[in-house]
Amino acid sequence: MRQPYLSSREISSSRKRWRAFHVDLVAMCGDCVEKEYPNRGNTCLENGSFLLNFTGCAVCSKRDFMLITNKSLKEEDGEEIVTYDHLCKNCHHVIARHEYTFSIMDEFQEYTMLCLLCGKAEDTISILPDDPRQMTLLF
Repeated sequence: MRQPYLSSREISSSRKRWRAFHVDLVAMCGDCVEKEYPNRGNTCLENGSFLLNFTGCAVCSKRDFMLITNKSLKEEDGEEIVTYDHLCKNCHHVIARHEYTFSIMDEFQEYTMLCLLCGKAEDTISILPDDPRQMTLLF
């Protein structure tokens, strides 16, 4: 079940305020992660969760594995887009929305990832046996 579109919410049991970010009407919680959108270099995850960045659920205060729900795969203009939600295993609180993209541009495969929990990353890999970016000019 999707959470209502709220900018913040008070939790009466702990009197703790938590921030919520909204992507496509899904609230994402900034208080459940150690660092929001950490830079992951070229590590793009098509599935899974970056548990080292998970500090614990801001709603139930438990630090456990996460559920992956609402997983979808769609193709637009030759680009493959995978999206899913990270949920707390105990209370089903939405922690983050994960988006992974894959496309082929010219002679390269391009990958991107954007997620409050897993971070942001980009990678480009040559589809040729020898990467033209790694070749040196011979005179």
